[in-house]
Amino acid sequence: MIVGVLTVDVALLEALTLKDKRRIMLGFRDRLRNQFNVSVAEVEFGDSPRRCRLGIALVNTGSRAAHAQMDKIVEMIRRTGGLTLLEYHRELL
Repeated sequence: MIVGVLTVDVALLEALTLKDKRRIMLGFRDRLRNQFNVSVAEVEFGDSPRRCRLGIALVNTGSRAAHAQMDKIVEMIRRTGGLTLLEYHRELL
């Protein structure tokens, strides 16, 4: 069993207020959870309406499968309108 941790920094260019940010991120987190069966939490920049750092945790059978799943998550973020991927970091435990 492999645990993968993906930390993702995104910019929300359309969000002007924290309320806008919550609305955008709530829908996005739900899509991530439903599509990839992962745990998602905002771990930094909670007071900034235009930036968000997400911590994403997943469990998989092997390191190749975990890396492949993290690659798919990063690609989904890149394709999501309203979000701009700034950087990401991944680790396997």
